[in-house]
Amino acid sequence: MLFVMSSLPRRPVRASRPVRIVVLGDLVLDVVLAPGRTLVAGTDVPGRVSLSQGGSAASTARWLARLGARATLITSVGRDTAGRALLAGLRDDGVVVHAARPAGRRTGRIGVIVGSHGERSFVADREAADELAPGDLRASWFRGVDALHLPFYSLVGQPLGEAGARAIQLARAAGARISLDLASSGPLLAGGRRAAVRQVAQAAPDVLFATADEAQALLGEGPLERLLSLTPLAVVKRGAKGATVLAQGGGAEASDRLRFEVATRPIEAIDTTGAGDAFDAGFLATWLQFSPEDVGLGSALRRSAVAGHRAAARQLTAPRRELSL
Repeated sequence: MLFVMSSLPRRPVRASRPVRIVVLGDLVLDVVLAPGRTLVAGTDVPGRVSLSQGGSAASTARWLARLGARATLITSVGRDTAGRALLAGLRDDGVVVHAARPAGRRTGRIGVIVGSHGERSFVADREAADELAPGDLRASWFRGVDALHLPFYSLVGQPLGEAGARAIQLARAAGARISLDLASSGPLLAGGRRAAVRQVAQAAPDVLFATADEAQALLGEGPLERLLSLTPLAVVKRGAKGATVLAQGGGAEASDRLRFEVATRPIEAIDTTGAGDAFDAGFLATWLQFSPEDVGLGSALRRSAVAGHRAAARQLTAPRRELSL
C-alpha cells in the first residue's frame, strides 16, 4: 500500500534533493485563435492569432522545471523549423529533452479556439507527436527518477501507446512512481469506457489526475470514490471551484479512505490553456518532496494541492510566450 496512516509525526519531512521527474508525451505547436467577439460565418472578426509551445506533456515538464524539479521530457517532433524552435524553448527553460525526430513527419500542430469565458476547443493534427516508439527509449533515462508522468494521450495511438507502456515498465523497474492525467474526454473514450478503464488499470498509476468531466466520463454513474479502485491517490481538478483529493488509507475498508476539498481563489482568465498541466506540476513537485511514511497524509496532500493551484494561477495570469521561428 502506498500510504501509511499510523504513527505519523506532525512535522513533514522533505527530500534533501530536487525531485526528478520524467514526462513522456507530446510537444506540439499551438496555433491559438482568440476572437474578440462571436465568430460570424463567412466574414472576419477581430482577435488574436499566436504561435506558442503546446502539448500537455511539454507544458507539465516546463512547469516542473520552473518549480525547481529536475524535469526530463521524452517526446517526438519533426525535422523542421517548428520542431527546432520548440526544443530550444524547452531547453532554455531548463528541461532536459530526449526527442525522436522521425523522417517525413512534421511537428504536430494543435488549433486552439479560445471561447469568451476562457474555455477552449481543439483541432488536433498530431503528426510526429504520435511517432515515439518503444525502441526510442533508454533505461538509463529512468535511473534515479522519482516519478514518470504521462497524459492519457501517451497511452493511445501507435506507436506512442506502446512507448508509453514501455516507459511505465522501465520506470517501475527503476523504482519510480507513475502519475497519469486523463487529459481529454475525447481521446479517453475513443475506444469506449471499458477500454479506457482497462488502460488506466494497466498503467496502475500511483497518482491519477482528472477534471470533474473526465472523471465522470471514465466512471459513468457513481461517486468519485470509485477512482480509488484504479489508483491509491486521485486528484479531481475543478477549475475555479478548487480540487477534490481522494486517497486510500492503510486498510481495505471504505472508512479508511480520505476525501477533502481544497478551495482556490477564482481568477479571471481569457485563456485556460495549460492550467491543468501547471497544476499537475505544482502538485507533483511538492508531493514527491514528502515521505508518505513519515508525514501526515492529509497535511502533505493539502500542501500539494495548494501548490498545484498556485502554479495554475501563475499559468492563468502570465501571458503566453510567442514562439520565435
